[in-house]
Amino acid sequence: MPILLQVLVQIAFSFIGTVGYAICVNIPRRALIGCGFCGMLGWMVYWFFWNYVTAGRVFSNLIAALVIGLVSYLLARIQKMPVTLFNIPALVPLVPGATAYEAVRAMVSGEFVNSIRLFLMVIMTIGAIAMGYMIAQVLIDIAKSIKE
Repeated sequence: MPILLQVLVQIAFSFIGTVGYAICVNIPRRALIGCGFCGMLGWMVYWFFWNYVTAGRVFSNLIAALVIGLVSYLLARIQKMPVTLFNIPALVPLVPGATAYEAVRAMVSGEFVNSIRLFLMVIMTIGAIAMGYMIAQVLIDIAKSIKE
């Protein structure tokens, strides 16, 4: 598949997936485009780092969550809405649901070594997402304190 088509597919489905989740959790209509943009941008950062920088899943999630944290803060300031309206739906594409499913399936199948490996990957990925978002919040707090 040509790279341009891959990028367009990734952009479209990450935007649609983020907006779909935002609709499910009753995000206000005027925040849906911002949610979709934030989730799409975070997913594209993850996808770029995973495929072209070969940074690894954990580091790619960390950088993507950092970008989502910063962009969601900017969107919240622009639209004068709470930050959580933008960052919660935007983080959803990064959640390692398929890996968690594979880990549970491997455990049920009796493949305990593989299940432990997959569970550790899920835990590290979730930790990287939390750490990236936390770093974004720290950077925002530092910028606020320097501004004051």
